[in-house]
Amino acid sequence: MQFEVWAPLTGRVALRLGDTAYEMTPDPSPGRAGWWTAQAPAGDGDRYGFQLGDDPVVRPDPRGRRMPDGTDGLSAVVDFEPLTPRTAPPRLPLQDAVLYELHVGTFTPEGTFDAAAARLGHLTSLGVTHVELMPVCPFPGRHGWGYDGVAPWAVHEPYGGPAGLARFVEAAHAAGLGVVLDVVHNHLGPSGNHLPAFGPYFTDTHHTPWGAAVNLDAPGSDEVRAYLIGSALAWLRDYRIDGLRLDAVHALADGRALSFLEELSAAVDALAAESARPLFLIAESDQCDPRLTTPRPSGGLGLHAQWNDDFHHALHTALTGESQGYYADFAVAPLGALAKTLTRAFFHDGTWSAFRGRSHGRPVDRRRTPAHRFLGYSQTHDQVGNRAIGDRLSASLSPGLLACAATLALTGPFVPMLFMGEEWGAATPWQYFTDHRDPELAEAVRSGRRREFAAHGWTSEEVPDPQDPATRERSCLDWAEPERESHAWLLEWYRTLIRLRRSQPDLRDPDLAAVRVAFDEERRWLTFRRGDVRVVVNLGTESVTVALGRNGVRVLASWEPVEHPGPDGRVRVPGESAVVLGP
Repeated sequence: MQFEVWAPLTGRVALRLGDTAYEMTPDPSPGRAGWWTAQAPAGDGDRYGFQLGDDPVVRPDPRGRRMPDGTDGLSAVVDFEPLTPRTAPPRLPLQDAVLYELHVGTFTPEGTFDAAAARLGHLTSLGVTHVELMPVCPFPGRHGWGYDGVAPWAVHEPYGGPAGLARFVEAAHAAGLGVVLDVVHNHLGPSGNHLPAFGPYFTDTHHTPWGAAVNLDAPGSDEVRAYLIGSALAWLRDYRIDGLRLDAVHALADGRALSFLEELSAAVDALAAESARPLFLIAESDQCDPRLTTPRPSGGLGLHAQWNDDFHHALHTALTGESQGYYADFAVAPLGALAKTLTRAFFHDGTWSAFRGRSHGRPVDRRRTPAHRFLGYSQTHDQVGNRAIGDRLSASLSPGLLACAATLALTGPFVPMLFMGEEWGAATPWQYFTDHRDPELAEAVRSGRRREFAAHGWTSEEVPDPQDPATRERSCLDWAEPERESHAWLLEWYRTLIRLRRSQPDLRDPDLAAVRVAFDEERRWLTFRRGDVRVVVNLGTESVTVALGRNGVRVLASWEPVEHPGPDGRVRVPGESAVVLGP
């Protein structure tokens, strides 16, 4: 078979396949400067790596598809023919989606693709349409969040490796679920990263919170871009994954006229046309810039959607009253902030941000931007796991307020996303955990996290040790909880709301400009209208009466018993409760 590697920094490359070394030769083809090739007999599972120059170290393939012996081990050949899913992916447009963010390592105690696949029946009965997997690329140790991966083409072996991922995708598609994969292009982990030995994958031209930036605009960046885009297309093509979530795209330092993100979106759209199935890219960004999801012909970057943290932050402050950090901007008038995000997507659309000490964001053109360009949620892995003790909303809010949070996310104008376990108010936390094998790195992570939260009043003893196996174990979902009455009531509310979203076309209407909102900051109620559907949430403890107008709507669903509106169009909503009304 043909082996190839880009290694422009050396004058000699040898392929090591088992106990045999094969000298590689420069590729003479036009546009292939720095590429080395060799032919060698190999089959599925054979270990291989590359020696660069006189360095005796045998390094894994930057484009290797499997790392069976960990991030510092050799790569292994993967035959994708038997792995290709046989079930046709469901054709599920993003506009009608309900996503479910899932971490393979804690969704079940086993922490594998196969164990997660065995729980897909829960998701189909819930009514979600897509599973969004957190990163699955290899990272140090067995357990971790996955954002310190070092091999963007491979699959974490303890999860089940390439074969395990292929089985999971097949099972999801057979269940009628799409699969979205979280990928990290803005940095690689600090341990097990061999890319700098091969070429200029990183540059000192820019710096990020993780050190030198990925090289997207310095010399050699054409090949680095091709490396990352090739990886993205491989997930979509070889595993038939339906979409990608792009981590922290605001950290992609890129000064070129044709941005990396625009180039990536064009490549994904081309693959979608070629394969005749919908494929999409969902960005995480803190810039509040609608150009990210504006179509390329209209001057945007052409991504298909983005996480809307402004909606989350407004909802979180309205529910909890928290005002620290970036919540400060939203806590001044939280219901007003929530109303603004429900109608204009971004709270920061050129407004002053006290947290940043400057104005921030850009307005969304509601006439041209459909609501499904944004994802709405009350919890995510970031917003739970990056808290000092990884506490979910269920740790501090009443069931009624949890029901209100679900109502706003699932009936609001944005594509809803749930974080695993929130649908039954999981009592388990989701904490930050690692499994670094380098003692110095492990201690640096441990002490750094404790130092970070000490500034906010937490003692060292209160902040979980990321390296302690018990931290990961505490973060695993307890699958006995959904059967308990205290959790089953909330779970049924989520199912009801998702059924309503599917049955009421107005709840999938992409017209942001058509959303109408009224609220009372002091009495803590908010109502919004989407076509003929009305939604009322009462975050206060006392009952409120809200005038809906003479519209003839009836109660479609309510958390607490609610009478249909009378002839005067007024509805009385108990404290900490929500109601959905329609024709």
